[in-house]
Amino acid sequence: MGDQVWYRGNIHTHTTESDGDAEPEKVVEWYNNHGYDFLVLSDHNHLTILEYGARQNEAPGLLMVPGEEITLRTDSENIPVHLGAVGINRYVDPVDAGDVPMTMQANIDAVLDAGGIACINHPCWEWAFNHDAILKTRGASMMEIFNATLGANNYPVPTPGLCSPTEIWDNVLTAGVPLFGVASDDSHHYHDFAPEKENPGRGWVMVEAEALDSEAVVEAMALGNFYSSTGLYLDHLKSTPDEIVIEFRSQRHLIMMTQFIGKDGFVYQETVGDRASYRPTGDEGYVRAAIRSSDGTQVWTQPVFLE
Repeated sequence: MGDQVWYRGNIHTHTTESDGDAEPEKVVEWYNNHGYDFLVLSDHNHLTILEYGARQNEAPGLLMVPGEEITLRTDSENIPVHLGAVGINRYVDPVDAGDVPMTMQANIDAVLDAGGIACINHPCWEWAFNHDAILKTRGASMMEIFNATLGANNYPVPTPGLCSPTEIWDNVLTAGVPLFGVASDDSHHYHDFAPEKENPGRGWVMVEAEALDSEAVVEAMALGNFYSSTGLYLDHLKSTPDEIVIEFRSQRHLIMMTQFIGKDGFVYQETVGDRASYRPTGDEGYVRAAIRSSDGTQVWTQPVFLE
C-alpha cells in the first residue's frame, strides 16, 4: 500500500477578536507547537487575518486558511445558527432570513459567493435544529459531528425528539445528501486547561490533499478527502464503493473497535483490532466507519455512497 499524506488541522478556533481569551498570534503559536499543519481562525462575524513576513497567512510551519464563524439568532424563533465559512476571500455578513432553514440557506449561499465552503456548526448546541432543517438546505459541504465546546451535546440522549450530531448526520446521509462529518475544537481558552474549559487539541480533521496550500486543503475537504478524530490516527484508509480498508497507528496498547454504518444508522459490521475492512453489498445506501478506542478517543471516516 502506498503512503498517504495527511495534514492535521482545526477549522473552528476563537481568539480575542471574538470571545477567545488569547490573541490570534498566541493561538497560532499553540497550534504550531502541537503538530498541526493548518488552522482556521473562525472568530464570530470577524475575518481574522494575520500577516507573517512577505507571504500573507503563512505562519512558520503552519498554513493559515481564512475563515469566519457566521453567528446569529433568528429573530422569529431566537434559535442560534452558526456556520463555519472556510477558505473565504472576504468577510461575510450574517443574514437573518426568517426561520432556521432559510437563514442557513442564505448564509450558505453567502459563503459560496465569497469563494469558501460551508460547515454547519454544532447543531445540537441548545438543541438548535436537526436533520429536518438541514435537509431543507443545499450547498453546505460539511457539518460538525463532534464539537469540543461545552454544551455541544455530542452523544445520544434518551429523550424523544432529540438527536445527537451523528444521528442527525445519518438521517441526512440516508436522504442521499453528501454532507461530510467534522470534528473540531471550537476552542476559546488557552491559559487554563481543565475539563470545564474550552481548550484546543480535542478534535481535528486529517486531510489528504495534493499540497499544503489553502486551495488544495479546502478542495480536499469539499470532496470529503479527510477523516475526523479526537485522538486516533490512521496509517492507511482506502474508501471506495468496492471496499473500505482501515489500518490504525498503534498507540499505547489501545484496543480499537470499528463499526461500519449505513442507512438509518444501521451497524452492518463490527471489527476489533488494528485493521478493519468491509465489502459493501450495495444495499447499505452508504457506508461510513466509526472507530472508538479503549480510552474513549474516536475517529470517523466519510461516507461512501453506493449506486
